[in-house]
Amino acid sequence: MIHGRSLYVWGGIVILIAISGIFFVGVLVGRNNTQTIEKMASIVNKEPLVVFESTQTDFESFWKVWNLINEKFAPINGTTTDQEKIWGAIEGLVGSLNDDYSVFLPPVDAEIFEETLSGNFGGVGIEIGIRDEVLTVIAPLKNTPAEKAGILTNDRITKIDGTSTEHLSIDEAVRMIRGEIETPVTLTIARKGVNEPFDVTMVRAIIAIPTIDTEKRDDGIFVIKLYNFSATSPGLFREALREFVLSNYDKLLLDLRGNAGGFLEAAVDIASWFLPAGKTVTVEDFVGRKDDIVHRSRGYNIFGENLKMVILVNGGSASASEILAGALSEYNIAQLIGEKTFGKGSVQELLKVTSDTSLKLTIAQWKTPGGHSISKGGLTPAFEVKMTEKDREEGKDPQLEKAVEILLNL
Repeated sequence: MIHGRSLYVWGGIVILIAISGIFFVGVLVGRNNTQTIEKMASIVNKEPLVVFESTQTDFESFWKVWNLINEKFAPINGTTTDQEKIWGAIEGLVGSLNDDYSVFLPPVDAEIFEETLSGNFGGVGIEIGIRDEVLTVIAPLKNTPAEKAGILTNDRITKIDGTSTEHLSIDEAVRMIRGEIETPVTLTIARKGVNEPFDVTMVRAIIAIPTIDTEKRDDGIFVIKLYNFSATSPGLFREALREFVLSNYDKLLLDLRGNAGGFLEAAVDIASWFLPAGKTVTVEDFVGRKDDIVHRSRGYNIFGENLKMVILVNGGSASASEILAGALSEYNIAQLIGEKTFGKGSVQELLKVTSDTSLKLTIAQWKTPGGHSISKGGLTPAFEVKMTEKDREEGKDPQLEKAVEILLNL
């Protein structure tokens, strides 16, 4: 679901399921128009194959509009094929769900999405999402054009190369931001505390997603900075913990700031180092569609009560980061410090519609062990510490300073 492959993508597992021959689901009423339409366009598999709802759905108006377009539309801006009309209709159908993370992916978008899952791609290096109906930076990735250009978590992107983002889906925005290597792209940024929007121009590059860094501080605190929950994250985290144990330190600072998520299984595996076997890490709530799935700790649990731990989070901590931080904080393993997290707690499943199109569909929501829906406001740290523009300019990190203060007093 969309956090990984076979798959959950950035916080869930994406499962590739082939579906063929389905156009719309429902009961077709008003079929008196179909003979006329069939004379104007070759339409196959127009009948619904499965009926999930008992209510009747009248497609007469849809076919009437289709017919009127074929009869009267003047293609001033170029012609549209019947297949492209079908894709547009499906996009509209998915758009009616009012869910920013559910989207139909026609061939070009599907190809871009698959490239994104591969881990290396051309772009500027930002994770983006929708917050308050505005395209928002979840986090810039380390050592990328976006980070070097000064893009910050919670920056709002109002335009891409002069085009308004007001009605763009996340996937449409991704397609516009990405492009050929060594070509420029300009984002218009609205930033809290800055009076007017401003332009930031970056040169696209190959983006290699970083994973983990470690640091042994002189004050006896061991720092693990985890940038994402990729397929390699569990193994790398295990090695980081080994380094921590061999250091003989007993204070661990896990920095999840700017970590936009990744594979669910990576989050569960990492949580398992701190929780007894069988403890709930997260609940996958299907909102009545089917029984919840409880994802539980594998019980590596090598620290017991001997560990002193805090976790740094901010508005760029999303999805799998929120799953891990939520579980460890609710079990009192670690205290959260920083700013409220992003609140990306929905589960997307990637469904193959045709060989070259896909449907990314929200099918569930993540809940913490205590039943808190991550999508509803994210996680609020026990110690809220803001990072100001002045702090950044002066190279200060009050969130890290607070984390160190708390650890040294545990």
